[in-house]
Order: sequence, then structure tokens, then C-alpha cells
Amino acid sequence: MSRPAIAKITRQDMHLTKKPLMNTRIPPLWLLVFLQTVVSAASLVVEIVAGRMLAPYVGMSLYTWTAVIAVVLAGFSVGHWWGGLMASKPQETALRQTGWVLIAAALSTGLAVVVLQGIAGPVMSAVSHPLGAIIALCTGAFFLPSLFAGVPAPVLAQIGASTAPDSGRALGALFAAGAIGAIAGTLLAGFVFISYLGSTLTLALVALVYVAMALLSFWLAGRLPRAALLASLISLAFAGYALATPSPCDTESKYFCIRSIDVSETKDDPIRMMVLDHLVHGTSSANDPTLMYTDHAAMLDALTELRAPRQDFSSFFIGGGSFSMPRAIAARKGHGPITVAEVDPEVTNIAVRDFWFDPASAHVLHVDARVALARDPDQYDIIIGDAFTDIAVPQHLITQEFFELVRARLTPEGSYLMNVVDYEDNLQTLGAMLRTLETVFPVLEVWVEQRQPVKGERMVFIIAAGNAATPESSFITRAPDAARFGALSDTMVASLKARDSLILTDDFAPIDRLMGLRAD
Repeated sequence: MSRPAIAKITRQDMHLTKKPLMNTRIPPLWLLVFLQTVVSAASLVVEIVAGRMLAPYVGMSLYTWTAVIAVVLAGFSVGHWWGGLMASKPQETALRQTGWVLIAAALSTGLAVVVLQGIAGPVMSAVSHPLGAIIALCTGAFFLPSLFAGVPAPVLAQIGASTAPDSGRALGALFAAGAIGAIAGTLLAGFVFISYLGSTLTLALVALVYVAMALLSFWLAGRLPRAALLASLISLAFAGYALATPSPCDTESKYFCIRSIDVSETKDDPIRMMVLDHLVHGTSSANDPTLMYTDHAAMLDALTELRAPRQDFSSFFIGGGSFSMPRAIAARKGHGPITVAEVDPEVTNIAVRDFWFDPASAHVLHVDARVALARDPDQYDIIIGDAFTDIAVPQHLITQEFFELVRARLTPEGSYLMNVVDYEDNLQTLGAMLRTLETVFPVLEVWVEQRQPVKGERMVFIIAAGNAATPESSFITRAPDAARFGALSDTMVASLKARDSLILTDDFAPIDRLMGLRAD
């Protein structure tokens, strides 16, 4: 064969190799950007919802969010690696496989609530360490949705870079789309979806979005298999099934999973308990508003009466919960104005509906307590700190700067009463609180039930801070049975303060580390 003939065959071969490419559907860059934005937004919605859904089982703490972020990022990483392998395949194949992966994302997302409810009991029983339980629950329910959501990005980047006239511009646009989608998903989940739809309906909506993006991927690949359509319908059916499963929450607000539990022994004496996420935040009796059902409420109520400078004292409550204490003060004659800063309006609504709180008896502010105190220059005779996230006081309510604000809002004879939870064999949190309060208040007391604690017990303390000591060193009150409570000796308080030198500030207040991780 002559050299010219060889050249002729080569040109024909080149023509034949180019011909199929002319029939290939080349996705416009804007459509790839749209697909990437939507998938990224949906994946971040799932991440935010994951933290909200874990709260009824393990609380909402630094450790919960750390585990959620780590598990979701691990899923994204594996998904990106898998997507990179798919991106090396022909465009039609890669897009078709992406469609199947997004259907899997829809299925795993729609079923996340069912999976979490199914594994929560066994995991909490089998895994004693709290951090291990948090990671196990998060991995079981949310690793697969994150993995599948991470697959499309490398595929779309490869297609965009290989088909766009300017590959750098295409890659930049797709990376930006992923970031913009993540921002949009975070904002939508936190400010819109959870607040107005709830976690389960939000996940069902995300499953629907994933199905729509799967169908778009199949369309870009040039063919929609009947099996894919059937799988999409099955995914949506499972998401619908998840919607029908009972929720662990009676009400899901912007802040909490709220439950109102009837613990009455008789119908003639209604008693209810409020649970926010997984922690009891108050118990109230319909017939006796002055009866307290927990040690901390009993101590706070009694110390309020003992330390009040006059009968018509004014009071400010940091946190409302079941509003048991404001209700008790309002039930007594001669009380002064009552102000409550409860950040969650839904908690107040349920306190009115289920816990016999009269909203006309107090001025309720639905803002963070620190913001409320900073805005209003009014002074109070008693300020009571009883706000918790998980079993720890929120970080911004335990710092030197906050305590200085509290003192500025107290009358000269006023007192600050603060609820603190710590472990008998630890007491680092209590010590840090005392050292910090000592920089602001001249007189500190620590009150606790007068009994021998059980080793390793989670104990409840009340710190009383002000310019003068409580006139009594002990008292007996109902909690709900009669119990004696007393102040720790000055020697014991001094030893607690001497254990460390940490002062809690807005810059550094490691409350989760101080509390430690416990199985209970």
C-alpha cells in the first residue's frame, strides 16, 4: 500500500471518530451549574437537619455538631472519590450513573428518619460512651445520604471542563456553584425549612429534589430508563412512608424538639413534664403552682424568697421552660414585676397551653437573655439563671463579661441565682463558675441538697451571688417531698476555686470540656 493511500485511510478514520461526537448532547454550562447548585444546597439542608434530628436522642452540644460535620464531610469525601472514578467514563455513561446515584441519595435521605428511629434504641443501649453513640447514630442515618450527594460534583466538573470553550472558567463556575448552593441550603434549612416544615417533611422535600436532579441527569445522558423512573417513584414512596412515622416531638420549633408528658398519678391532680430535646426542663402541677418537682427548682424558689430584699421584689428569669418558677411567684400575694427571657416563643405557647402559665402574670421577652439585659437598663432585685443547652449552660451566659452585665442590672441589695450541673467526681465546671463570678461579686454561696452524694453522681448546685450572704445557712422545702438544702462551707468553696486558675470569658469558655463526656 502506498503512502498516499495510508494518509487517505487515516483521514477517513479521523472523520469516523468525530462523527458520533456531533450527535452527542453537550450540556450547556449553565445547566451543569444549576445541577451542581441544587445538589449542593440539598446536601447542606440534610446536614443541618441531621443535628436537629439527633437532639431528641443525644442533645444539642458541641460534640453533636462536631460529629455531624465530621460524618457528613466523610461522606462527601468518599462520594467525591467515587465521582472521580465515574468522571473518567464516557459522558453518557457518567451522567446515567450520576442519575442512579441521585436516586440512591433520594432513597437514603427519605429513609434517614426511619433509620435513626430504628437504630437509636440499640445504639444507645450498646454504646455507653456518649461521643461513640453520637457518631454511631449520625453515621447510621446520614453517612449514605452525604456519600451519594458528593458523587455528582467531579462528574459535572469533568463534563464542564471538557465541553466548555474555556475549561478554567467552567471549573470556576462549578466550584462557585457548589459553595453558593451550600450557603443557600444552610440558610434555607435554618431559617425556613425546619421552622415551617419540620425535619421529616424537609427530608422528604430534599428527596423530591434529588429525584428531579436524577431525572435531569438521565435527560442529559440522552435516555430515561423505565427502571430509573420506577426507582424514583419507590424512593418518593419511602419518603412518604417516613412522613407517616411518629415523630419524637410533640412540637418542633426553631430551637427545640418539645414534648409535653403527662405524669399525673390521678386525674384529679394533673401534673405535666416539659422535655426540650432530651432534657427535662420543668414539671408543674395544675393544683399547686408553688410545688417544685426538682432539686434545682426547689432551691431557686426558696432562695428567691430568702434573699429578696422586700416582699414586692422584681425578678428576671433567664430561660422560661415550663415557667414553673414565674408561675409560683405569681401565685403568691404581693409579688413585684416578673420578666422572663425565653428565646423560643413556642416554649411559651406550650407553657400556656399545657403548664397552666398565665401570660398576663409576667412580661415575656422572646429574645436571648443576654440581649434582653443589654438592651434594657432596668434593674431587678433577683435575676435567676436557669437556661441550658443539653446539660450545660450556654457558653455566652457563663462568662465574666455576662456576669458584669448581670451585676449592672441588679439593685444594690439584689442577688443573682444560678443553676449549675456538675459531676461529683469532677466539679471543674462549678469551680470555674465560682472563680469567674468571684471577679464580679463580693459574696458567693453554693447550695446543694444535704445528703451524701453517690460516687460519680450528676449533681445540681445553686450559686447565690450578691453583696450579702443569705440569712439562713439551710432550709427545708418540697422537691416534691420535703428535703433539706444547705450552703457549702467557706472552706469547701475556697477549695473548689483553688483547683484551677481558669476564668471564663467571651473569648474562652470551654464548658463542654469542663463538663466532660459521661455515659449518663
